[in-house]
Amino acid sequence: MPNYRYQVRNNNGQVTVGVVSADSAVNAAAALRNQGGHVLDLTPVQAGIGGSALGRKLKELNNGKPGMKHVLDFTTQLAVMIHAGISLRAALDGIVDQTTHSGFKRVIQSLKSDVEAGRQFSEAIQRHPKLFNPLYVNMVRASEVSGSFAHMLQRIAQNLAQQIETKKMVIGAMIYPAIIGTMAVGVTIFLLVFVLPKFAGVFEGKEDALPAQTLFLLGLSDFMVSQWPILIGSIATGGTALFFFLKTDIGQEWLDRLKLSIPIMKKMFRSLYISRSLQTMGELINAGVPMLDTIAITSEIAGNRQYKRMWRTVYANVKEGKKIATPLAASTLLPKAVVQMIAAGEESGKLGEVLAEISDFYSKQLKDNIKAVTSMIEPIMIIIMGSIVGFIAMAIILPIFKMSQIVG
Repeated sequence: MPNYRYQVRNNNGQVTVGVVSADSAVNAAAALRNQGGHVLDLTPVQAGIGGSALGRKLKELNNGKPGMKHVLDFTTQLAVMIHAGISLRAALDGIVDQTTHSGFKRVIQSLKSDVEAGRQFSEAIQRHPKLFNPLYVNMVRASEVSGSFAHMLQRIAQNLAQQIETKKMVIGAMIYPAIIGTMAVGVTIFLLVFVLPKFAGVFEGKEDALPAQTLFLLGLSDFMVSQWPILIGSIATGGTALFFFLKTDIGQEWLDRLKLSIPIMKKMFRSLYISRSLQTMGELINAGVPMLDTIAITSEIAGNRQYKRMWRTVYANVKEGKKIATPLAASTLLPKAVVQMIAAGEESGKLGEVLAEISDFYSKQLKDNIKAVTSMIEPIMIIIMGSIVGFIAMAIILPIFKMSQIVG
């Protein structure tokens, strides 16, 4: 018989914690309520210790952490089953049996236990913020009030699918220049460490006749060969320092500003943040979420600190009774045309529809920007790589060619 860890508040307001055995979470909750208590929390206790627990841990490490793709599959399955008339409890039970990822399976089991204990589904998923973000939770909460749970799950699934596709496109656009850049650095190191030292003997004693670029490369090559431990240590130290710097508030602020200032990339990131913010806001408004909650959630998932501050300013202004478009007009992060359309949507009472149309436009523009970035970066990286290799080659070949002419 499974065990459940519980938190119960009695009529005097005292909270007690313990473990109860029951056939199911429903029976466990009923037994606790029959004792005159209000169930605050009811969580299944994982059985098994020693080797079996170690085996589960190893399996989890092998599977990796559950991510957005698992949440998308779960939401899609749940939407189909709820639309078919299956109860939430039965749907969760069926999805648990089909889930192969051990970590995400435990999450669904926890959701099932919470629902069986009498919690709302929105309350249950809110206990897993790393998987179910505020947008997801609030859209589900709104659907529980309006009675459109199945339809809302379908909209959430569409939103998740679009987020995953966008993320893949942005990462894909960043991977190509990273690969080319790594190749350029690798080729440069190979030439300086393994090729150039072989010519050092040829140029020995003729330093006065060598051009400046050849002397520079010979000195750099000699330093890299003789002082490689210092060089590797410096690179490792610098990389570690940069990693931890980017984890700080100052580092993240610097990175967010950099994303919006890189000439080739800034249009892509700008479209990404506008599309994400307005899509989130439109979905929440259409779902019936209160405006202040909508703006607060939008600020949290904007993806960039500058946009986050912009939406927090909007929140403060709306809280004072002002319109959304008023503070947006003072910001440079949104185009004037977008602000004008938002203002028109407020006046007409169709803000949700307007935001949905704007976010669709910027989603398409994001795809175009990603294609443009990819097509521009390819020749730029090839030119940079060719210039580096050509510079090194000319610095070696020209002195040899001059010396051969003198000898001839």
